[in-house]
Amino acid sequence: MQGLPIGIQTFEKIVRGGYLYIDKTEYLYNLITKGSVYFLSRPRRFGKSLLISTLNEIFKGNKELFKGLWIDKSDYVWQEYPVIRL
Repeated sequence: MQGLPIGIQTFEKIVRGGYLYIDKTEYLYNLITKGSVYFLSRPRRFGKSLLISTLNEIFKGNKELFKGLWIDKSDYVWQEYPVIRL
């Protein structure tokens, strides 16, 4: 059984550590491809940092981290984009 990623907030650590990850890459694909302005407002501990970390890995073009996930099987074009985190 896969372990729960308690306290782990980066997508790369979750994948490389073999932790349980609920695949939400279809939602991220729609967020990326539909193109608009989004404001993400959620309470503490609701996965905002993990969401941003996952987007970061997508925009860095790290396709190998997404093997077996929805976005890997989609028509998403894996390009590298600069990412600035504040």
